[in-house]
Amino acid sequence: MLSETDTQSHADKIRDDGFAVIEHAASPALVEGLKEALLRTERDHNLAYAKTSFEGYRTVRINNLLTYDDLFWEVPLHENVLPVVERVLDRECLLSSFCSLVLGPGQEAQPIHEDTQLIPLPRPHIPITINAIWALSDFREDNGATRIVPGSHKYDSSPEYGREYETVIATMPAGSVMLFDSALWHGGGANTSDARRFAFSSAYCWGWMRQQENLQLGIPHETARRFPRRLQELCGYSVYKGQFGHIDNRDPIELLGRERGQAHGVGSHRCEEGAG
Repeated sequence: MLSETDTQSHADKIRDDGFAVIEHAASPALVEGLKEALLRTERDHNLAYAKTSFEGYRTVRINNLLTYDDLFWEVPLHENVLPVVERVLDRECLLSSFCSLVLGPGQEAQPIHEDTQLIPLPRPHIPITINAIWALSDFREDNGATRIVPGSHKYDSSPEYGREYETVIATMPAGSVMLFDSALWHGGGANTSDARRFAFSSAYCWGWMRQQENLQLGIPHETARRFPRRLQELCGYSVYKGQFGHIDNRDPIELLGRERGQAHGVGSHRCEEGAG
């Protein structure tokens, strides 16, 4: 588990440089187990390559991963990753999306982009989403390691789509995790090797934001009831600052048979602040 000093150091790097790499964050046993679970999910559900050039015609992306295998639950909750996210955002953050990024041989490089450009906020702005790229294979230049433009989260504009930019290749050994501010300019690399490159994208957002994936509707209640409480909260069964996300002044986690959260009075300020 990360020390307090390491947690703060990684959070500072994300704020200053736009990214931080936690080498060997996950154990080799977990990495192998996750790869096996991905392959099993692809096979059992007959999942194939993405159908757009941006997502990658030689890339398998599996969304709503938490519904496929219980082992996937460990990723958003990982003790070497989540504390850094909470340090940059806060303890009431949400899981925004969680998908696989498996690049097959021949996958072309993804255009450089940033993940907040559809949100109408002037740049630069505070970090609103933190993405965790899990390397389940060694990330190398020849197999599609993510390309980044360090410091670009502070730029006052988004990249021009399709234009080439000078980038840094985020190489890292399997089991490592790169966390980055979603405003950072980045893109997947080209896989010119003869093997598949396995990875996850696990993105987190503020509790006051709408998640990229609608996890409350996408995950069956019978599955969500089996989640650890913290994962239930990350998926949106929670109330941000005691006000945002309640159901008739009740904590939505009660729908899963849990007691309401005690950190804030659910809806306690809603009527006063909205009375006018």
